[in-house]
Amino acid sequence: MNPEDTPDAGVTWHFGDPFGEQRAAERGAAVIDRSHRRVITLTGTERLSWLHSITSQHLTHLPDRTATQDLNLDGSGRVLDHFHLIDVDGTTYLDTEPAALAPAEAPLSPDLATYLQRMVFRSDVQVQARPDLAVLTVIGPDAEAVAAKVDGVRRAEPGEVNLIVPREELRASFDALVDAGARPAGTWAYEARRVAAARARQGLDTDVKTIPHETDWIATAVHLDKGCYRGQETIARVHNLGRPPRRLVLLHLDGSADARPATGDPVTLDGRTVGRLGTVVEHADYGPIALALIKRSIPDDAKLDAGGAAAAIDTEVTPSADAGEQAGRSAVDRLRGR
Repeated sequence: MNPEDTPDAGVTWHFGDPFGEQRAAERGAAVIDRSHRRVITLTGTERLSWLHSITSQHLTHLPDRTATQDLNLDGSGRVLDHFHLIDVDGTTYLDTEPAALAPAEAPLSPDLATYLQRMVFRSDVQVQARPDLAVLTVIGPDAEAVAAKVDGVRRAEPGEVNLIVPREELRASFDALVDAGARPAGTWAYEARRVAAARARQGLDTDVKTIPHETDWIATAVHLDKGCYRGQETIARVHNLGRPPRRLVLLHLDGSADARPATGDPVTLDGRTVGRLGTVVEHADYGPIALALIKRSIPDDAKLDAGGAAAAIDTEVTPSADAGEQAGRSAVDRLRGR
């Protein structure tokens, strides 16, 4: 089990061979218990148009059984909640981070379900927190074929299928996925895959100041052509005229260091703090790797220190500091003769 003082407490960290579990996910399929994630359901005829009006994603014409990601932002465009969703047969299923991922320095919305319930007003929407539902995740090239053999609400993403099942059937569903060809794996395998792909996790890789442009969420959880939702002005302004102050990067850490860096440790350059370390994990192929939010101005070849370990930015996975020139910013610079 994951230690009690970690965000993934209550579910399995690994089954005794974490690197073997990672490689099974690369070659076939591995199943991971992620039943600590919170599940919420929306019903009612206006559920999608209503959620569309208060969050960052375009949802009014979301096709049935199509998965997407979404954000709940504050008035300044800072991320309060990141969640995944899928609409199936008249019910929208949301799953979000466990309640354990709400430390004082990086709080989630106190309770996403409660916030949504307060926003219903007269809309035909019913919001329910669903502790009776649980999430199982199958990862790897064979994930879809394996997951298809087990009943549940399927939310598919590239190389990954998340099954929402009745909590009372969690063990039976897990065993059925193993019988279908998946290797049992812990959250270590899932996190190693996520970090290697530079996919942010709220509360670990973000803080209270994070805006979507600093992470991969600007591409996966924000529709840039919709308006009139809380935080939209910041989204549009930074996208068209500015640049985010920070960027999420994948770091390769020096494995020979005496101490292992931890989430929240400072990232420094020449003794000056330039960022914050997020998820740290041991990868079967890459060794110790981590995600970090650093100042956008830090060059790609900077020799960084992360919690006492030398660190280098992986530019093949994370965008360059100079990437993403905005059309609006280019026009402003031309007017100023730059």
